[in-house]
Amino acid sequence: MSAAAARPASGDLMSGGWTRRALLRAAGGAALSTGLVTGMGPGTPTGWAEVAPRHADLRARWRALLLGEGFDRSAEPYRSRLAELGRAAARHRESMRPQPGALWRGLRYADARAAAMRGLASAGPSAISLMYASPSEISITQHSRTWSGRGQRGTAPAGPAALSANLHESFTRLRTMAEAYAQPGTGVTGDTALGRAVLAGLDHLLTDVYHPGTTPYGNWWHWQIGGPQALLDTALLMSDRLTGGRAAACCAAVDAFVPETAVTRYTGSSTAANRVDLCQVLALRGLLGGDAPRIQLARNALTPVFAPVTEGDGFYADGSFIQHNCVPYVGGYGAALFGGVAMLGALLRGSPWDLDGPELRAFLGTVDEAVAPFVYNGLLMDNVAGRSISRGAQDDHQRGQGMLASIALLAEVAGGERGERWQAMVKGWLERGRPVTGSRSLGVARTARLLAVSGSTARAAAEPVGHRLFPSMDRAVHRRPGWAASVSMASRRVAHYEYGNGENARGWHTGAGWLSWWGDGFGEEQYTDAYWATADPYRLPGTTVSAKRLADGEGGAWALPRPDVSWVGGATDGEFAAVGQDLRGLGGTMAARKAWFFLDDCVVCLGAGITSADGVPVETVVDNRNLGARGEAAVRVNGDRWNGRFGGRQADGGGKATRDSARRDGARDDGRDDARDSGREGRSGGTRERRDGVSWVHVAGHAGYVFPSPAVLNLLLDERTGAWRDVNAGGSPDPITRRYLTMWLDHGADPISASYAYVLMPGATEAATRARAAAAGRVQIVSNTPYAQVIRVPELGLTAANLWAPARVGTLSASAPASVLIRERADGTAHVCVSDPPREAAALALTWDRPVREVLSASPSVTAAGTGGSLRLSFGDLRGAAGATQRVTVALA
Repeated sequence: MSAAAARPASGDLMSGGWTRRALLRAAGGAALSTGLVTGMGPGTPTGWAEVAPRHADLRARWRALLLGEGFDRSAEPYRSRLAELGRAAARHRESMRPQPGALWRGLRYADARAAAMRGLASAGPSAISLMYASPSEISITQHSRTWSGRGQRGTAPAGPAALSANLHESFTRLRTMAEAYAQPGTGVTGDTALGRAVLAGLDHLLTDVYHPGTTPYGNWWHWQIGGPQALLDTALLMSDRLTGGRAAACCAAVDAFVPETAVTRYTGSSTAANRVDLCQVLALRGLLGGDAPRIQLARNALTPVFAPVTEGDGFYADGSFIQHNCVPYVGGYGAALFGGVAMLGALLRGSPWDLDGPELRAFLGTVDEAVAPFVYNGLLMDNVAGRSISRGAQDDHQRGQGMLASIALLAEVAGGERGERWQAMVKGWLERGRPVTGSRSLGVARTARLLAVSGSTARAAAEPVGHRLFPSMDRAVHRRPGWAASVSMASRRVAHYEYGNGENARGWHTGAGWLSWWGDGFGEEQYTDAYWATADPYRLPGTTVSAKRLADGEGGAWALPRPDVSWVGGATDGEFAAVGQDLRGLGGTMAARKAWFFLDDCVVCLGAGITSADGVPVETVVDNRNLGARGEAAVRVNGDRWNGRFGGRQADGGGKATRDSARRDGARDDGRDDARDSGREGRSGGTRERRDGVSWVHVAGHAGYVFPSPAVLNLLLDERTGAWRDVNAGGSPDPITRRYLTMWLDHGADPISASYAYVLMPGATEAATRARAAAAGRVQIVSNTPYAQVIRVPELGLTAANLWAPARVGTLSASAPASVLIRERADGTAHVCVSDPPREAAALALTWDRPVREVLSASPSVTAAGTGGSLRLSFGDLRGAAGATQRVTVALA
């Protein structure tokens, strides 16, 4: 299509939009110039006019999945959502300005050279493709503004990744317009001008850029997944207006960028969630073109996704999900994977390509094993969301609701007892979570699906209680009545964090023992409310961190830095757990041994061997609570009220302060704060105090904190201002201010074998916190050294240990590093749980100095057992156990 044909004449322009005459000319001219005319054209899939009835039925089913069905569009929240969709579509139509290299102003998908080469546009696809340089010819630095290709230097509109993102966004806008056209109740349903605009835009992109002969540039995902998915949705939504020629052009374009070879090998970018997305593209391409073999290919290519893996991307036997080889991602790519499988399962159900089979039935178990543990009261935990946490328009509740919609659809696909159980789970999460009616990110169809579950007769399931370890992705989740907690770690297997596409620039310490927690009715907005845009990235809850300044994206894009350690993991009996991390700080020399013992009403947090030579202080962050935009904190330290104020001095701290008990944050009392405070952009005045002799702290509406040995604790109450642009190159630059209460233990500059101990009690009352501090013998710390961290809780019959080396401590001895959890029961039995977190034990001998009568059951890994005055267990080679807990049940003497 020539530039003149693509662009409406000046007389055809209305105020900011297209006239009916312009749309007719642009759509018709584009169709004629490329053979996209009503009827069969060159390359049209055979039989498009008379495809098998099943293809027509499946196209109608896909439209129903996209648009939703079985709800009253005149009722709220649908009426307002549909009206909003219609307005968005109208804005897109009115602002459309086709020209070479762009369909909308501000969304250029080609370099500025294209505008100066308009004459090439009439020369056909082979000439047009010259405007799009290959990746080897241009700088691929994210958002690069400097052109470095052959033949020209100077300023370009954007880097290749930004250009390809604009192409994806152009297709996405067309999809929005197509949905508004096809969806009843939008105010523009079936609107002739809108329909013509969609077709004109589709023709423009297919002629100008997305066609055979164009060499992809920028981000591959925009060309192979995001762009073609939006393109195919648009085509299928407009199927009643789509001519055979246009369908052929769509199919030819998709075939060029997503050939059948995209799913030939299960490797590279064709694994896990990406493989599901590619299969969806192939299946929809098959539907659009009436191509049964391509649909069969898509169905068959899903099979590797359903099989458990032992390395790389996919689902592991312990429920872990990894994408990008070493990033825990069930809340990001995993959500996309489940969404894709749910949609394809619903689409193909009952057809010759039905996904039902042993592979799918086995895979469906991952809903319970991999997803459900990370959903709490409707939110999906941030520590399995990767770089998604840096996206301002996508918080943990929104990700959770999207996942719940996928589970609800999978429940329909699965049917039977499993489907009923999942409906009950989803209904419970919806009742306890953020109202779906207030979430605009879901879209109409998914909103309707969730509200249908809410209104069903299904019983709402309660939050489960128990502990789950995920050794293959260095995560653990602990659930108790009224609260849940999760710890995030890193090792040779799992990255500290992921930075790429300009996203998650300051996620450095999310793998440094970040301990996140939420309560039933409290603390649920902790990470939802602009946390990642405003919180201090050096002070994440639970972490031990060097104050050494790190660059945004430290390590480089897609570097996925991993520490050279293997002892990360733990042991659990399914209710309580011992978890440990051999920590190495990112970009520095800091090292520490961290342990968490997850119990009935608390988490015992120990640290030892904290050593660094970075020349700056090292801190352990007890907590960093997000108080919201105007929140307050009622804090008591050892029973005395701490009168911290925002923007003012402390009135009456009570107790003893080691320095100025009312100094404003930012004032230096010694050089140890300089490294910390330098670079803390966005901080405003607040109250900071350094207290010694602290035995307990209570923060009303949050938690209690107990220090077994009186500690020197730093408290900070301040306001922090940041923007999503600070952590995500594509984020909003608008400033956001939130209030924080931060508590930390200062180990000093370059500590040598420092340690700490504290107890976190989520949701505890002040009285319960005071009582726990007074009950000194309730939790007995047997050892807290770089060699062994061991506790006993006689009231629970519990002994738990992280042994970092062969050791004998208290009643336990082990011949190799191990994690051990022992529970003595009232019925005279005991459960002994043992694991090999480093995955290096060719053999392990464990002795428990406790009289035992007999061994009742044991994991196959136990090769010998001795009883009598002590229990002596010999384990065989545990290196292939992937850190899983080995369980032994004994009868006590």
